[in-house]
Amino acid sequence: MSNTEFPDDELRHEQEFIDGLYARVDALRGDTEGSVADALALGDKPMQARLERDILVAERSGLLAALNAVDGSLCFGRIDLTSGTRHHIGRIGLRLDDAERTPVLVDWRAEVARPFYLATGHTPMGLRRRRHIATDGRRVSSLHDEILDLGDQERTGHEDPTGDAVLLAALNSARTGRMNDIVQTIQAEQDEIIRAPHRGVLVVEGGPGTGKTAVALHRAAYLLYEYRELLAKRAVLIVGPNPAFLGYIGEVLPSLGETGVLLATVGELFPGVKARAADTPEAAAVKGRADMADVLAAVVRDRQTLPDPVLAIEHDREVLMLDDGLVNMARERTRAARLPHNAAREYFEGHILNTLTELYAERVGTDPFDGSSLLDASDITQIRDELAENPEVWTAVDQLWPLLTPQRLVADFLAAPEGYVDAEDAAAIRRPVTRAWTVSDVPLLDEAAELLGVDERVARARAERERETQIAYAQGVLDVSYASRTYEFDDKEDEDSEVLSAHDIIDAERFAERQEEDDHRSAAERAAADRTWAFGHIIVDEAQELSPMAWRLLMRRSPTRSMTLVGDPAQTAEAAGVGSWSEILEPYVEDRWDHTRLGVNYRTPSEIMDLAAAVVRAENPDFEPPSSVRSTGVPPWIRHAHDDLPGAVEKAVAELTPTEGRLAVIAPRDLHRALATRLDGITAGAEPDLTHTVVLLDPRQAKGLEFDSVLVVEPGRYGTSDLYVALTRATQRLGVLYTDELPKALATRVTGP
Repeated sequence: MSNTEFPDDELRHEQEFIDGLYARVDALRGDTEGSVADALALGDKPMQARLERDILVAERSGLLAALNAVDGSLCFGRIDLTSGTRHHIGRIGLRLDDAERTPVLVDWRAEVARPFYLATGHTPMGLRRRRHIATDGRRVSSLHDEILDLGDQERTGHEDPTGDAVLLAALNSARTGRMNDIVQTIQAEQDEIIRAPHRGVLVVEGGPGTGKTAVALHRAAYLLYEYRELLAKRAVLIVGPNPAFLGYIGEVLPSLGETGVLLATVGELFPGVKARAADTPEAAAVKGRADMADVLAAVVRDRQTLPDPVLAIEHDREVLMLDDGLVNMARERTRAARLPHNAAREYFEGHILNTLTELYAERVGTDPFDGSSLLDASDITQIRDELAENPEVWTAVDQLWPLLTPQRLVADFLAAPEGYVDAEDAAAIRRPVTRAWTVSDVPLLDEAAELLGVDERVARARAERERETQIAYAQGVLDVSYASRTYEFDDKEDEDSEVLSAHDIIDAERFAERQEEDDHRSAAERAAADRTWAFGHIIVDEAQELSPMAWRLLMRRSPTRSMTLVGDPAQTAEAAGVGSWSEILEPYVEDRWDHTRLGVNYRTPSEIMDLAAAVVRAENPDFEPPSSVRSTGVPPWIRHAHDDLPGAVEKAVAELTPTEGRLAVIAPRDLHRALATRLDGITAGAEPDLTHTVVLLDPRQAKGLEFDSVLVVEPGRYGTSDLYVALTRATQRLGVLYTDELPKALATRVTGP
C-alpha cells in the first residue's frame, strides 16, 4: 500500500502498524508468507522452530481460536502517555517473538488499557492523547483523537472536539440482528462494573438502552481474562430470557476472543430437557412460587408408602406379614438419615430385610419349650441372604419405597395436583402426563432431582455396563489389528517377527481406560451435561423475570455465590417474576450483595424515551427513566388503523423499513398469523430469525433486543411493563398502530387520523 493512498502521515503510520499486526496474526495462523511451510521451503530452520513454538503456544492458550473468531478490527485504539510511551489497544493481546516477548497489542482488559476508558481532561491518568482507530477489515478508514494534556500543542488534524464521534457513530449505525461488542466505546461507569471483583453477588440495574447486557457480556470476558486459571476450569454460565436473545448476543464473546462460556435459558438447564413451550401466566405463577419446593417434598414423602393394611411375603413355605407399624418404623429410621429419596433406598432395604429376618427367625428358630433362640449369628446371616434373593421382597420394597425419576415424579404430580395445592392452583397447573415440558417445569425437575438424589448402586451398575461395552469394543479393535498383522506375515517365514502389534503392548481393558481419559470436551460442554456442575461465575440477564423456583436452581449451580445479575424491576412482566433484588437475594446471601445502577440511555432517542416514560408515569408518577444521550429530531407517531389492521401494518412496514438495518413489528401473539400472511418475507414463531430485515415479535420476545425501527401494534392489550419494553426497542424511529382503546398516556399523543 503506497503512501500516496493516504492523505496524511498519521493514517499511513497507523496503516503500517495494522499491516504489521496482521502479518503477525497470519504467521501464527500459518496461512501466509512467513508461515512454517515457507520457512521450511527457505531452509530457515530457526524461523521454522520459532513459528512452530508460537503456533503451539497459541493453540494451547486458546489464542489461535481467538484469532480465528476476531478477524476485523483487532486494533481499535491507541494511548499516548506524557512519558512518551505509546500503547495500541485491541480486542486481544499479542506479543513479539523476541526474547522479552514485548507487547505489540495490549488487550483491552489489561490494567494498562484502563486509561483508554477512564481518562478525562480533568483526570488524564498520565495520557496526553487518546486515539480511536476505525477500520474497514484490515484498512484504516479514519482516526479520532482526543487531547487530554491541554498544554500539548501538537495537532494531527484528526482531533475530535467533543470526543463523542466514535460513540455516536456506533449508536447511529444500522443494526444487523446481532449484538456488537462495545469494546471501542466502553464508558467510565460501565468500565467500573466490568472490572468489579468476581467474588460475591453484583446487581447491575438499568433502564432500557443503558447497556446492561453489553456490560454483563464484557464483564464475562474480563473475568475470564483476569481469573483465567480458575474460570477456565469451572466455566461461566450466562442465562438469558429466551432462545432469540441468546442468538442475538451469541457473537459478542467470540468477537472478544472468549468461547469457553455456556449460554442457556432456564429451560435448558436440566440435562436432557430443552423446554421451549410457555405456560399460561396463571400456571407459571403457581409453578414459580417458593412453596413449590415444599409441595414437591410432600409428593416425594407420599411415594414412601405404608401397607394397607399388610403385605404378605412367602418365604420357604412361611408367610411373613409386614404391617404398617413395622414398615413405618423402617421408614422413619430411613428418613432420619436425611438422605435424598433414591439414595436412602439402600437404607430402607436394609431395615426391611432386618425386619423380615427377625420375623422369620422368630418363626422357625425359637425353642417351643423355653422360647430361646435356636439360631446363631451365622444362621441369621444365612436367612438374611436368602431373603435378599426372594423376588417377593423386592416387589414389596418397590411398592413401599420406589426408585423415582424427576421426570416421572413431576409429570405425575402435574397430572393430579389435587391434595397438594388448592383447587384454583390445581386447575391452573393440571395437564396430561404426555404434555411437553415448559420453561416453568424445568426448576421443578431440578428440585425433584435434588429431593430424589441418585442410588449410587444403580449409577455404579450403569457405569460398569458402559465399561464392559467399551472393553468389548476395544477388544474388537485390537482383534482387527492383530488379524491385519497376521495376514501381513502369512506368506513370510518370519511370522514370529520382532515387529510388535497393539496386542503386544496393551490389553483391551487398559485400551478402554485410555479412551475414557481422553475427554476433549470444553468445560462449558461438560457443564451443560452435568446438573450438579458448580460454575465459576454466573451472569443472569433480565434477572427480575426469574421465579423463586428458578433462583433455587441457579443458586445450586453457584455454591460460591459468584454472580452478576442485570435487569430492571420496572420491566418485570412475567407473572412469576420476583422483581425485587432483596426478595431474590436475601434467602441466599442476606444483605451481602452490591448494587449499582446505570443511568444513561445509549439506545433510545429522547423523543421516544419521553413517550415510553409517560406510560410508566401514568401508573407510577415518581418514575425516573434513564437519560438519553441523543436526539434524532424524529418524533414517534400514533395512528388509528380503522377497520383494516393488517393493511395498516403492511403500509406502516413499508414506511418504517430502513434502507439499512432492521425493523421489528411488536404485536400480541394472537395477531401474528394474520399479520404474517399480509407481509411479504416477514417471519413469525417461537424463535424468529433476527437477521431478517423485518421480524415479527411479541413484547416478551423483544426483551433485551434493539432495532433501527419499531412498529408497536395494539398497545392497549399490553400490560404496563410489556408496553414499556415494546416502546423502547428502537434506535431511530417508532410508530404505533391501534384499533382498541389506547392507554391514557398514549391517547393524548395521537398524531394521525
